[in-house]
Amino acid sequence: MIQRPDHFTIVTDQLEATRSFYVDLLGMREGPRPPFPVPGLWLYVHEHPVLHVVAVEQMPTPRRGALDHMAYWAEGLTDTIAGLRAYGVNLRLIRSPGANRTWQLFFNDPNGVEVELDFAETETPPENWKTLSAPLR
Repeated sequence: MIQRPDHFTIVTDQLEATRSFYVDLLGMREGPRPPFPVPGLWLYVHEHPVLHVVAVEQMPTPRRGALDHMAYWAEGLTDTIAGLRAYGVNLRLIRSPGANRTWQLFFNDPNGVEVELDFAETETPPENWKTLSAPLR
């Protein structure tokens, strides 16, 4: 029945920081959003809204759901890492095991949501890729 992933929804009390992170840093774009009675954003990749952001005054307690992370296919591994580091983001880069050795880049957004970006195995990582998991100081 399922054809493909459609979108993720995150809740934030940091709407502008979240917008900046996904739009300015990761390259999504803001797009049309139905006139919901709560503020928020729909962020697009190409012509499809893939991340719905709902703004709240205060984060819900307890937090809802058990989503471990959201993953996106991406291009430009080295430039992405440089941009994340310049933004002050701690990250972890690994090679997936097995025959398909894609690059998997993990980091948290401003709301603590883990994001995974997957890159083709043919992309060239930075020379220091094995030590990129060290926290920024």
